[in-house]
Amino acid sequence: MTCARVPGALARRLPAVLAGLAATAVLVAACGTGTSTEPKPASGDQATGPATPLGVAAAAEPTVVMGAGDALSATVEKFRGILGPDNGGAPGGAPNGHREINWDGVPDELAAPNTLPADFFNAAVEPRARGLVLEVGAGGHLSVSADEGNPAGVPVRFGDLNPSYPATFETFSAPRLFTPVGTETVDLKFFVPGTNQPATVRGFGAVYADVDTDAGPTFEYYDADGKKIGTERVPSGPDALSFLGVAYPEPVIASVRIVYVVLGPTEDASHDVAVMDDFFYGEPLPR
Repeated sequence: MTCARVPGALARRLPAVLAGLAATAVLVAACGTGTSTEPKPASGDQATGPATPLGVAAAAEPTVVMGAGDALSATVEKFRGILGPDNGGAPGGAPNGHREINWDGVPDELAAPNTLPADFFNAAVEPRARGLVLEVGAGGHLSVSADEGNPAGVPVRFGDLNPSYPATFETFSAPRLFTPVGTETVDLKFFVPGTNQPATVRGFGAVYADVDTDAGPTFEYYDADGKKIGTERVPSGPDALSFLGVAYPEPVIASVRIVYVVLGPTEDASHDVAVMDDFFYGEPLPR
């Protein structure tokens, strides 16, 4: 092998060059190349780090609260405690806390078989300034069940759709329940209560009645850019009440899509009909 002679000036600098290359190699080994070296979860394990499902934007890990049956009241109280104090239905905003909707203040003329206005719970006056607007898919409408003694004699708990429903659906806070009719989705959008200023919240949860299977309704959570940041399925509670709530460390939820089974006159093996009662969500804060 023939070796070329290194010029004197370069020879004098060679030790420093080699030292620099060695330092660079050590730095790369210590810091990595930007690729995570944490072990991946084994098959069947649930990832608890920043990895997210395909189509779901990365976000801080939320707290998921769910329960059914006898544990329901304690489960709801836990979620309330996470969100903070109840701010009622006054317009304007608060720096923290949460809002609730129980449907029971809806007047008879806006209950079944009539349609609930989408912005009923974002009026500029108390107690309807809750900062929530509901939108339904094409061909559907929002419905709140009738109460006892209504002037039109409409059966309670959606008995106008099916006479078996009053015995099927239980209430968390009597007497009214909520559901979309004729569509399987409802989009919940948040505003500073009593205004048209878009807002975000840190959590949303709700009570469901009669979720019979583990393939029941889902809650999809979206940020202010319209990116999905989480999806959770409501736990089953056959012939009982269920609760699902998700809370993030910061107010990152701009909207929630609830995917139902379409409520109609029939419940059978392929149609697990379920309806909703109380909503709980973080104080809507301006974007």
